Amino acid sequence: MTKKILFVVLIGMMLLSLAACGSSQEAEESAGVSSTEIENIEETTEETGENVKVDIESGEKLKQESDTGNSEEGEETVSEPETDDLMQEEAMKMNVQIGNSNFTATLESNEAVDALVEMMESGPVTISMSDYSGFEKVGALGTSLPTSDCQTTTQAGDIVLYNGDQIVIFYGSNSWSYTRLGKIDDLTGWEETLGTGNVEVTFSLD
Repeated sequence: MTKKILFVVLIGMMLLSLAACGSSQEAEESAGVSSTEIENIEETTEETGENVKVDIESGEKLKQESDTGNSEEGEETVSEPETDDLMQEEAMKMNVQIGNSNFTATLESNEAVDALVEMMESGPVTISMSDYSGFEKVGALGTSLPTSDCQTTTQAGDIVLYNGDQIVIFYGSNSWSYTRLGKIDDLTGWEETLGTGNVEVTFSLD
């Protein structure tokens, strides 16, 4: 009698086990993807380096953008900042000769300078300049240049255009409406060379 009971219990346990396995398999099939398939997808993505997730209901792989933002659609091309053209090109220089002393000046970029450069391309421009107020030398250019006057406080070494047809070079400071032409690069000996009287100044290109 006891053996029959044990036999019945064993049969019952086997049936329950088979039923459980069947339910698990049906659940996986109803989910649309098996655990084996998920493992295969994970192994494949590890090999390819893709970052994906799996839709459990459809079994479809959903590709995600890489965390580093390197996807083709999201990738932005960053160009190097362009260097200012004025920094790329060397500033134009002008020679300034006063007696036996020579100086160099860095020219501004404006229409007056362009016109002055055209004059110097034909040959040196020499101007007789007289002292004025103990801070500048001024002389008539003999022709008018385009003006872009603005209120300016000058410093020693500044070269400006005044009234469109006069060149002024400074060894002191003044505040007036001028068009800037350039500035002496090295002021060593500048004030001593200009002195207190009239001077003859020759402007030429390098």
